[in-house]
Amino acid sequence: MTTRLTPAQIQIMKDDIATALVCNLINDYNYSLQDALDILYTSKTFESLQDSQTGLYYQSPGYVYSFIVDEINAKR
Repeated sequence: MTTRLTPAQIQIMKDDIATALVCNLINDYNYSLQDALDILYTSKTFESLQDSQTGLYYQSPGYVYSFIVDEINAKR
């Protein structure tokens, strides 16, 4: 039997990853909460995370974080 996630469950997974990404940005880069949120919400990584078709919400927060780190490094 195949169990499918509900849209609410998928949103919880996305939210949990987003929370982890913000915490990592604060810890690794010493960003303020506001700056970390701004960086996350304006990133291509967040856009991909929100698109359920990418399946990025199934990945570990560490894996998703590597994408946002790449974005930050590309802007420097």
